Amino acid sequence: MSRFLRLLLLITAAIHLPVALGVGELARRVGVPEPWLIGWAWAAAGVAMFVGRARAGMPDRRRHQALVRLVDIPYFIHWCAALCALIPSVLATFVAPVVDLVRGAPPRLPTGVYMWSYLFGLVLCAYGILVRRRWVRVVEREVRLPGLDPRLAGLRIAHLSDLHVGTMTPRSWGMSWAAAANRRAPDLAVVTGDMVTSGTDFHEDVADVVGALRARYGVFASMGNHDYFGEGEPLITLLRDRGVRVLRNDGVLIERDGAKLWLAAIDDTWTRRDDLARALSDRPADATTVLLAHDPQRFDQAADAGAHLVLSGHTHGGQVAMPFFYRVINPARFGYRYTVGFYRRGPAVLYVHPGLGTTGPPMRLGVAPEVTILVLRAE
Repeated sequence: MSRFLRLLLLITAAIHLPVALGVGELARRVGVPEPWLIGWAWAAAGVAMFVGRARAGMPDRRRHQALVRLVDIPYFIHWCAALCALIPSVLATFVAPVVDLVRGAPPRLPTGVYMWSYLFGLVLCAYGILVRRRWVRVVEREVRLPGLDPRLAGLRIAHLSDLHVGTMTPRSWGMSWAAAANRRAPDLAVVTGDMVTSGTDFHEDVADVVGALRARYGVFASMGNHDYFGEGEPLITLLRDRGVRVLRNDGVLIERDGAKLWLAAIDDTWTRRDDLARALSDRPADATTVLLAHDPQRFDQAADAGAHLVLSGHTHGGQVAMPFFYRVINPARFGYRYTVGFYRRGPAVLYVHPGLGTTGPPMRLGVAPEVTILVLRAE
């Protein structure tokens, strides 16, 4: 068992402590014999099943859909509900005994809070896993660039990112995303990395999805860190066989009515394959530069190097965030300056895509998966 998996198992065991007491309280209230034994058995099963679910995704391998739907999905609803219940349970653990002492009652564990927190988590996480992550929106967003050549105004870029096609995100979903992008008749279609989660089992599916994109000036992709969690080269070959231009620290010149656009991409930063200077080295001096960079952390350097528009992904917008305040309240804020949406640095613009698939628990809340159509405008 890897160090990372041991850490996840320790976290899983910790979040199941209030679950054990909450389920025991529920069993007691409905009159089930040996309620606390049932609670601890439920929690023990939840911890034990985690190892199998985690190993099944490291690397991501094909599994029978009946097993995914009847075992994996219900388990992740439970696991996410346990995590969701952790914060109110911990707060109640410290507050409830104080309240009991003030009231003159003997201190006791707030098992009722544990129970209701877990039950509420089950409902919320079932929605996030069964509904919200599948409810993809198609959004058109204007990008205003200072000094944009008027002949490039109105150029439409279909931007997809973080597909994570695999066990939890089937090929059929990806094909529907490609069809949704195609219906908007983009001039360019780009995919900014993490097309798979790990391994090579789903490379053909990814190539089918990205290869189904259609755009006037072509379909382009950059690589993400998850694309190298296994062998990245076979995926690149399959994509190129389907007519997708995979840009790896290089670029291509696109001309529209005589106006020049340099579309470039850097390779994955996590595995230190990126070379920004090389990606921008051949661009014409008068070209508008659009850079594909899976990790948004390179935006500052790209802006300083003269990129006009940087398209990124990687963060998923935190994947779970506070509705309406998702830009400022999401887990990605702990590790990233740029988490989702638009940012500026001088005249340069960054767009961080919220992603389409998921990693880890297959859940989304507060931040919607999105097929984005970016329309260039002069500021």
